[in-house]
Amino acid sequence: MTTTYVNWGESIVKLTWEKNNLLPPHHLITSVHGFCFQGDQLVLVDVNHRGWDFPGGHIEPGESPEDCLKREALEEGYVEGECKLIGHIIVDHSENPLWTKNSPYPKIGYQLFYKMTITNLLPFGGEFESAQRMFVNPNDIAFYYHKWNILYKEILDCALQQRPSKQ
Repeated sequence: MTTTYVNWGESIVKLTWEKNNLLPPHHLITSVHGFCFQGDQLVLVDVNHRGWDFPGGHIEPGESPEDCLKREALEEGYVEGECKLIGHIIVDHSENPLWTKNSPYPKIGYQLFYKMTITNLLPFGGEFESAQRMFVNPNDIAFYYHKWNILYKEILDCALQQRPSKQ
């Protein structure tokens, strides 16, 4: 388990990575993300207004976390695949003086992370929220992803240690 503090806007938020395959309470999951692999290459998407990122987003009503990642990976990266839960980041606003009960996120929420083994690579269309995609060596991701930190490195290491999904 690794903990770090990050600046989100004007707030300082405590983030803790927890590797496990248990889902936290659904109503406290704030987003779902995935490290999506085509062989030994990792897909990154150039998301409008965010820059290079890995696929992910918010759960829609009636959607499971895994279905959310599959939808986001398809919309942002035009990839489909098999997913395996890696764990989650605990997003803790307890020490954030700007957090109130009216804040859009819970005081303690969760960002889920999956590893996706890509089984279907579709032509990139750019119809949704991404301008382009690329495949990179996982060791080079920090050159492209501007929010890279110690937690993402640990999550990527966990994804790389997992055995590939059977195809």
